[in-house]
Amino acid sequence: MRAILAAVLLVLTCPLANAASGGELTVAAAADLSLALQPIVSNFQRQTGNTVRLSFGSSGDFTNQIQNGAPYDVFLSADLGYPQKLVKLGLADTGSLRTYAIGRLVLWVPRDSKLEIEHKGMQALVDPAVHKIAIANPQHAPYGRAAVAALRHFQLYDKLAGKLVLGENVGQAAQFVESGNAQLGIIALAHALAPSVRTLGRYWLVPTDSYPPLQQGVVILSHSQKKTLAGQFVEFLSNEQSQAIFRQFGFVAPAGGH
Repeated sequence: MRAILAAVLLVLTCPLANAASGGELTVAAAADLSLALQPIVSNFQRQTGNTVRLSFGSSGDFTNQIQNGAPYDVFLSADLGYPQKLVKLGLADTGSLRTYAIGRLVLWVPRDSKLEIEHKGMQALVDPAVHKIAIANPQHAPYGRAAVAALRHFQLYDKLAGKLVLGENVGQAAQFVESGNAQLGIIALAHALAPSVRTLGRYWLVPTDSYPPLQQGVVILSHSQKKTLAGQFVEFLSNEQSQAIFRQFGFVAPAGGH
């Protein structure tokens, strides 16, 4: 009897253990999370015995896919606007919507670039050596819209619009710089801090008052058949272990923890 009672108490005091192991979640995630989210998911899988299948891309594209019936369980956007839109359309659960992190924008150049971004900041964009500037497509990528907002804030957009090259998402914008197809990129700090990338380039933090806050929202989709497991995953994003990983990649914790 004592052994049975102890087993019951163990289950009650370990909420992650309550999830049926062997389940699988399908998660659509913004491209700026492609590196930070993987260790978080590994921790979740190890602690729960469940599997998370990740797809990365632009938040706008995922929103369109979800509207067309894409079978994701959870959507992590690079802003709050797209998840809020899905809630209004009845395609996501209102109570599940929360901010899981706040992103930062940077100017990023290859390490051997002669551009003095550390001293010139945004004015480095008008250097004659800059022929192409990579950003995410602002039509469906929140980091692209933030980049345009920063350019407008510094009254540089009209002067530089003809030099912009658009990536499908913020990750592709960074690849344009890595490959030499652009001399400079306005990308996510998360990408610049990635272990595989930080030795390849240098960055300068774009002032946060020059673009709208990149509050990144997560939501559980209404058609999900695994809402209990999805809810546990969303909660897992807010724990200290996960937030420490987000911080390592330059994200800021949301006020109030979510």
